[in-house]
Amino acid sequence: MQTRREFINRGAMGMMALGLARGAYAEKAPPSAFGVQLYTVRELVKTDLPSTLAAIRKIGYRSVETFSAQYGGTSAKDLRTMILDADLKVPSAHFSYSDFGNRFEYAKELGVTYMNCGNTLAGDDTSLDGFKRTAHQYNIWGEQAKSLGLRFSFHNHNVEFATFDGVTGIETLLKETDPALVEWQMDCYWVTQAGSDPVTLLKRYPNRIQSLHVKDRKPGFPPSTSGPGSQHFTEAGKGTLNWPAIWSAAWADGVRYFFVEQDTTEIPPLDSLKISYDYLSTHI
Repeated sequence: MQTRREFINRGAMGMMALGLARGAYAEKAPPSAFGVQLYTVRELVKTDLPSTLAAIRKIGYRSVETFSAQYGGTSAKDLRTMILDADLKVPSAHFSYSDFGNRFEYAKELGVTYMNCGNTLAGDDTSLDGFKRTAHQYNIWGEQAKSLGLRFSFHNHNVEFATFDGVTGIETLLKETDPALVEWQMDCYWVTQAGSDPVTLLKRYPNRIQSLHVKDRKPGFPPSTSGPGSQHFTEAGKGTLNWPAIWSAAWADGVRYFFVEQDTTEIPPLDSLKISYDYLSTHI
């Protein structure tokens, strides 16, 4: 089994052969980089999944990431068919910690490459011992994913940046997990809301970050690592995050998927997704 670094290097060699070396994208991202986390349009998905997928593709996005939901009882096979029929790819899926161990078969049927754990177990995010238990479980799931030809990663919120005796939860998760089995899907908003910097972390943890979640943060609010009052979401380009710098650092590290996810929107979610896409496709 090739390592992630070997995988990235091999991919880079292939891209160079096609005239698509990193330098070709130094100023502009390839359209294939941008996808949508379907949680953003969760209410629309409930009522008309095919039309919602078609609208996402019409905006310009090339892929979607599913979230832990039943999609009205739609099977993984049928969900994949609907996504492909909309001319979209489905490289990644999110599953909840509580039932993650039962979702490997679903992920295989859905045809994804990446399985992401979208949350920690309640109570295990309040101490270093809890984060160590979480890391142990991530290693187990990572081994299972690898045995099935899948890749495992965890998704952060701001709670992972709380400090316990001078050590943060995110540091513990990355230290206690096997890099060959466990990757990190960085949510840039929550990193920033916690008072940290996505670019700094991309450089601090090379080859650990699998993909990014993209949503911007309104200015004028204090950082936080827990509790209410932490949701200051806005569309990419309308907030404080430096997306060109994040893009440059992420692409250089081999990150190839950037999923726009806005937990809540002040305008219709498809309109919100279009604003983010128009910004991202123009400025990075």
